[in-house]
Amino acid sequence: MCGIVGAVARRNVVPILIEGLRKLEYRGYDSAGIAIMNGAMERVRAVGRVAELEVRTRELHADAPTGIAHTRWATHGGVTEKNAHPHFSKADGIEISVVHNGIIENHDALRRRLKQAGYEFVSDTDTEVIAHLLHSHVAAGATLFDAVQTTVRELEGAYAIAAISKTEPDTVVGSRKGSPLLLGIGNAGSGHGENFLASDTSALLQVTKYVAYLEEGDVVEIKPDGYRIVDRDGKPAERPIVESQLSSDSIELGNYDHFMQKEIFEQPGAIANTLEMVANASSLSPGLFGANAEEVFSRTQQILILACGTSWHAGCVAKYWIEALAGIPVSVEIASEYRYRDSVALPNTLVLTISQSGETADTLAALQHAKTLGLRDTMTICNVPESALIRQSKLRFLTRAGPEIGVASTKAFTTQLASLFVMTLVLAKLRQRLSAEREKELLQQLRHLPAAMNHVLECEPTVRHWANRFAPKQHALFLGRGVHFPIALEGALKLKEVTYIHAEAYAAGELKHGPLALVDREMPVVVVAPNDVLIEKLKSNLQEVRARGGELFIFADRDTHIEPSDGINIINLGDHAGPLSPILHVVPLQLLAYHAALARGTDVDKPRNLAKSVTVE
Repeated sequence: MCGIVGAVARRNVVPILIEGLRKLEYRGYDSAGIAIMNGAMERVRAVGRVAELEVRTRELHADAPTGIAHTRWATHGGVTEKNAHPHFSKADGIEISVVHNGIIENHDALRRRLKQAGYEFVSDTDTEVIAHLLHSHVAAGATLFDAVQTTVRELEGAYAIAAISKTEPDTVVGSRKGSPLLLGIGNAGSGHGENFLASDTSALLQVTKYVAYLEEGDVVEIKPDGYRIVDRDGKPAERPIVESQLSSDSIELGNYDHFMQKEIFEQPGAIANTLEMVANASSLSPGLFGANAEEVFSRTQQILILACGTSWHAGCVAKYWIEALAGIPVSVEIASEYRYRDSVALPNTLVLTISQSGETADTLAALQHAKTLGLRDTMTICNVPESALIRQSKLRFLTRAGPEIGVASTKAFTTQLASLFVMTLVLAKLRQRLSAEREKELLQQLRHLPAAMNHVLECEPTVRHWANRFAPKQHALFLGRGVHFPIALEGALKLKEVTYIHAEAYAAGELKHGPLALVDREMPVVVVAPNDVLIEKLKSNLQEVRARGGELFIFADRDTHIEPSDGINIINLGDHAGPLSPILHVVPLQLLAYHAALARGTDVDKPRNLAKSVTVE
């Protein structure tokens, strides 16, 4: 959601800025822009894709050693060029340009104040107040670095900003609070000659692998020959420089048609990487989750899971696992709802946050709310090692899925599930609910998981055929029972996200309590049908659908004894995988959504109105 790139160098940075924006396209956006300094300040903006912005910069022969760039996902104000970033403030020979991720909650009050001071607003955004505030402080004699420090103290909400000023043509200043921003150090980490800012490491791999992650409230100034950072109190600060392990190849499409397709097929490898630490282990240790994990887990009497979207579905699966195997009560809260209701904070609660990016604004806010209620035992399962959630949690487990570019999450979900299952086994073992023999058996099943997933992926040709039949539909129903009900929810979400087909998921036993009214011959019904203890109950639900003329599309295990016939389509995925079955059964649902989207001609990797990393409320 929105992206920032900034650069100062002794060469033309326009190609760097444009390429950086291109690497941030996966985050979701609707317009893009660039502002550069080369004697005069110039700005180019475009509604639509970065490619259009690139065409415009070439037409203008844009060339400058200093600049900032942005991809915008609309919040305040419609998708128009006047609302695209960067935003300007220009008067009395002073020119300021700023880009911003996040939401300024007190922008109305600031706008009124600035209008009274004579500033004219030309956009509908909250961001424009930042540009005018910076201008007012620079006009009063402040340097851009000082002006940013003063300005951010006046802002309420979340932000990552980068700004340039005509008065300091070789300087970019940035700051962050509640939204990610990192410093890229050029020339093999020396910082001499060029330096960069970005909201995501992937934007800077073209120029450097050496980055420093800014902390809450930090303000950073970059120049060609160096940089400086102050913390939220204005005191000089040092942030460790790390060499990013992210590979430029990992964010390229390769031989695949779309990132979503690539990431679906990367899942066996992603799970193998995630489980690498347990692959050769004869038993599981709490130390997998941090040095204090055994102490925290031993006193845990209940678990509160906070997450959004796909990660919330992973938490719902984990609830079934943890309660069944470890005997610990679990509540799963939608993070965006949790902090806005009166909840009961029980002692000895482990707060578990789940996020692909680790920067999800609602989940971060929910974690902070839980802490204010006195819940201090915290853990995060996340895909990004230096993310805010990881830094703010006592315990952590990295999913090692690699970069996920497609907006619709696939490999992040299955690696989250694998991580949650490992956690479940550790908790069960600490409570003497997991015998050594059973532990050995389940570890072997985990080791076999990548191979089992490769087998499931072989169903793609049949799924593609089904998807062509889904393409003309406007509605779909997904059914599952028990631990597979959240998998049905995830399947419906994937279909909605990338095809724009309205899809709902229900626990199959709820059919007769309302959803059955929707079933007719135009309503495809997708069923997750593992060969578990609920299979006979599920078969009765299928008969309810067929009796109303609904067409069934069933993903089953072998030996379920469900036979294909008129109105009953079935794909057998293999032998039942026991408690790991949900991780396998979600894969064909991902394939169904992907191929149905192709058949409908939608933008698979960048579905409308959605963003990859939701860094605003």
